[in-house]
Amino acid sequence: MIHPIVKYGDPILETPTKSVEKFDDDFQALIADMFESMYAAQGVGLAAPQVGIGLRVTVIDVSNGKNPEAKLVCANPKIIYTEGEQREEEGCLSLPGFRGYVARPQYVTIRAQDAAGKEFEMKGEGLLARAFCHEIDHLDGVLFISHLGMLKRDIIKRKIRKMKKAGEW
Repeated sequence: MIHPIVKYGDPILETPTKSVEKFDDDFQALIADMFESMYAAQGVGLAAPQVGIGLRVTVIDVSNGKNPEAKLVCANPKIIYTEGEQREEEGCLSLPGFRGYVARPQYVTIRAQDAAGKEFEMKGEGLLARAFCHEIDHLDGVLFISHLGMLKRDIIKRKIRKMKKAGEW
C-alpha cells in the first residue's frame, strides 16, 4: 500500500523515533509499504517518519528499483564510522521541490538490523553514504535543511509558509 509522504511542518518529522523491537508480520508489511511508497515518489530512501510512523527504520535503494540486491532495510541504524567529505545537491520527499548543497561524509559505515532483526555492518560510498546520513538524520528528527546555511534555510521556510497560506502545501 502506498502511503502519502508527510510534508515539512508535520511535527513527526522533527521528533526522534523509537527503536524497532518487533520484527513481526506488521513490521514486514510496513517495510513492503515503505518500499512501494518510496518507488512511487521516485526516491532513493524513505524513513518511517516520512509515512507518519515514529519507528527507527528506513528503506534505501540507490538503484531506483533497477537492482533487487540494492534494496536495504535498516532498522535501528547507527553511523559508526565516517571519512572524507562530499558536497552535493540534496532533496527530500518531505520537502518536494526544494534542494540545497549539503556536505556529507564520502564514506560511511553503519551498524543496523535487517528486516528479520539480524545485525549487520555495511559500508557506503558516495550516494549510498549520503543516503545513510540523510535517512538516519530523519530518524533523529533532523531534516536536510538544517545542514544548509541560515539564509538558504530561511528562504525555503518562507516559501513553504507562503505555499501553506495559498493552500499549496
